[in-house]
Amino acid sequence: QNISFQASNPGQFENDSDVLWQRGHVPETIVYHGRVGINTDAPDEALVVCGNAKVMGRVMHPSDSRAKQNIREVDTNEQLRRITQMRLVEYDYKPEFASVMGITDT
Repeated sequence: QNISFQASNPGQFENDSDVLWQRGHVPETIVYHGRVGINTDAPDEALVVCGNAKVMGRVMHPSDSRAKQNIREVDTNEQLRRITQMRLVEYDYKPEFASVMGITDT
């Protein structure tokens, strides 16, 4: 299976050194060294999607039970005691962050 990308503006890349996408070492993968922004020109993380994302497969996260082993029950009373020691806060997003991220209810 081939994976291909095409720039919406083919003149966007000045020369081949500007193209950072590479074929990955694992079959059917591509690699980009840097930050990727979808609907943003200022990504501040490895991948920033401004808008909805549709995932037809699975999204794995280190907190996902499929990535864990030796899962066991713990003493509920002890865990509740620990929770009561946590610092709980409420907050508002900074206006400049909210406007960039499209957040209306800050």
